[in-house]
Amino acid sequence: MAKILVTPRSITAAGGHPALDALTEAGYELVFSTAGKQPGEDQLIELLPGCAGYLAGVERISAKALRAATQLKVISRNGTGTDAVDLEAAERLGICVCRAEGANARGVAELTIAMIFALARNIPAHSRAIKAGRWERHKGIELRGKVLGLVGCGKIGQLVAEAAVALGMEVLAHDLYPAETFAPSERFRFAPLDEVFERSDIISLHCPPPADGKPIVDVDALAKMRHGVLLVNTARAGLVDAGALHAALESGRVAGAALDVFETEPPAEHPLLAHERVIATPHIGAFTRESVDRAVQVAVDNLLQQLQASKK
Repeated sequence: MAKILVTPRSITAAGGHPALDALTEAGYELVFSTAGKQPGEDQLIELLPGCAGYLAGVERISAKALRAATQLKVISRNGTGTDAVDLEAAERLGICVCRAEGANARGVAELTIAMIFALARNIPAHSRAIKAGRWERHKGIELRGKVLGLVGCGKIGQLVAEAAVALGMEVLAHDLYPAETFAPSERFRFAPLDEVFERSDIISLHCPPPADGKPIVDVDALAKMRHGVLLVNTARAGLVDAGALHAALESGRVAGAALDVFETEPPAEHPLLAHERVIATPHIGAFTRESVDRAVQVAVDNLLQQLQASKK
């Protein structure tokens, strides 16, 4: 019986998902990585041999792990990003890589809006203080009339933009391949990256890492931003230079940051995590009931389609 490896933490922590039944009904044996934990290279090398399919999470999938997967035909991500996959090695080995295009977009977009509100009104700080018996009030800002800068305006960025203009914000978006038909409001327009950095009151990241792997938000980028800017990152940790962001928080250049992604997950100890003006969440952007259900279903459908095609 051919096997399929299943590694997304949202699935393994729950002990499975109803959409996986289609795989067992098609005659495949399911193999799960450690429940609730992101597998490392060693575990993948141990589990992948004998697997024809791989329903993958956000873990790094190296060339070494792929070379061990001698029967692997398809990797199906339960999300949109494939930057953690060695795509050159996969192509060289004849392994198809599929994405669950747009399946988790609304979950990530709604978390982004939640983070913007939390930063604008200092909600976590107020909650911590009052629970500790302190009556502390920090003056917030209203979002109407503020400029939201989006770095990346694909499906997630577009949903964020639609919500922001509904709140009365102006939205400037930078995208390498802008969707010319997307125009949710006269308060929205595409703009060069420098203008997004220079004019925005709030900046939110919704793009893959650059090909060179360098952060987009580095010392130079932060120097261009307005004093007191708010930064949200629900995309990839590598988009932000963590040390530069910490320095900008200390200087007041950045008034607050909300982070849902980290270089290692769970994250290693870092001054950013202890900073009073940083909101940190454990990569929950796509971790909603609806997003998980959509993403798993699309990933399973992609697996079955590609595995069937590989038999012809």
